[in-house]
Amino acid sequence: VQLQASGGGLVQAGGSLRLSCAASGRTFSDSTMGWFRQSPGKEREFVAAISWSGSSSQYSESVQGRFIVSRDNANNALYLQMNGLTPEDTAVYYCAVRRGFYRVTDVSGYNYWGQGTLVTVSS
Repeated sequence: VQLQASGGGLVQAGGSLRLSCAASGRTFSDSTMGWFRQSPGKEREFVAAISWSGSSSQYSESVQGRFIVSRDNANNALYLQMNGLTPEDTAVYYCAVRRGFYRVTDVSGYNYWGQGTLVTVSS
């Protein structure tokens, strides 16, 4: 599975961005797709995840109510709509894939990773 994240950029605080992740290669009918982020000097942290059907999703407390994760299986795509951005959201955002929807916040559970896209939020 190959993943390509895009959509990052520079935005002012309070603004919005939509990240995309294009998947190619082998796909799994029970795959969960997730978003993680990493700031300089910090560990990679969970942001959001969505199940294959889209019926289940999970968010970190820091983005709950501001970010929306979605997927389009017909086009092998994952999205992250980010609203109400703050400087604390500045990071490289990564998309990832794992089997099954359990322990989705666990970085080590994901088998495939994209290269990351940088989001910078200015104050």
